[in-house]
Amino acid sequence: MKYLGLVLCLSIPLLAQQADRAKTEALARRASERLQTLQHEADQLASDEGTLLNELRKLEIDRQIKAEELRQATADADAVAAELAATTDRINELERRDLEERPDLRARLVEIYKLGRARYLRLLLSTPDVRQLGRTTRLVASMAQLDRDRVAEHQRTLDSLTTARGELVVRVRLMQSLRKQAERAGEATALAARARRDRIHDLDERRDLNAQFAGELQAAQQKLQATLRDLSNGAPAAEPLVLPLRPFRGALEWPTPGPVRRRFGQGAGPGVPESKGIEIAAAEGTPVQAVHEGTVAFADPFAGFGNLVIVDHGAQTFTLYGDLLEVAVKRGGRVERGQLVGSVGSAPAGPAGLYFEVRIDGRAVDPLQWLKRR
Repeated sequence: MKYLGLVLCLSIPLLAQQADRAKTEALARRASERLQTLQHEADQLASDEGTLLNELRKLEIDRQIKAEELRQATADADAVAAELAATTDRINELERRDLEERPDLRARLVEIYKLGRARYLRLLLSTPDVRQLGRTTRLVASMAQLDRDRVAEHQRTLDSLTTARGELVVRVRLMQSLRKQAERAGEATALAARARRDRIHDLDERRDLNAQFAGELQAAQQKLQATLRDLSNGAPAAEPLVLPLRPFRGALEWPTPGPVRRRFGQGAGPGVPESKGIEIAAAEGTPVQAVHEGTVAFADPFAGFGNLVIVDHGAQTFTLYGDLLEVAVKRGGRVERGQLVGSVGSAPAGPAGLYFEVRIDGRAVDPLQWLKRR
């Protein structure tokens, strides 16, 4: 019996050490897998940003071309508009002169017309010298012809200018249309360039966040490697083995299956505060699992949340599991990823479902950004 007791005393620490080693190796593998995923995401983000930068450079060139086209279209439109204004002024001037000269011209034409009805008699009566008759007749005929030519030339000029003005009006409309097209093309190019700059800015932020996550995982991985060395040398694990939660954004398993009934920031009704988490519809009694390893910071009923479990993942990161029917963990205890923390219960004023919340730096964030897409 003494020998058996000695064997048991020696076996228990050895088994605990083996369990710690297996747990540490599992965490190290998980950290490595996540680091590979983050590296792949970083490569993809860099590739996407490179593509966007190339597109942006092409759009900037296109924008400059569109700006030059708009400048040329504006200059052409202004030139045609100026030509139209000058032609309109000339037409107005001709019409003004025509109005001024028309009374005198009309009077002469009337006199010539009257003279034509009894031309020779009037000329004989008005000309004392018969020898002047032929000369006077030719003079009157010449004056009448000049007036007729003048009227005809005026009309031809006016008709020509009116035709030119009509053509210029068409050209002005065409130039204005081309200028509007150039403006719209320039605006569309500017909008496309702005959209790509916004996307590049977003990619830069995501790359920075990716690098931060990778740094946190690498630091955790180094601690795990040090723990593995200590375990190999027979020393116990110095502290609880955990991986940081932040690097697993978008990669956490769902705490329970089921559709989202209420989203983050959505109110349940008038006067009801916006939700700081999500509600997952599930049948009563459905198992609820921890999405990440950590320490149970709270495991008791809480007003407004029913039975509530809060898991502390370190570095001011927490996950909350509310409206539980039963609680399967105790405060201060360690939970592993995928470990049962309780079962789905009923909300205080609604059907069965799980209330799930994620807090980063003590602030509630949208859990759907942290859970795997499905």
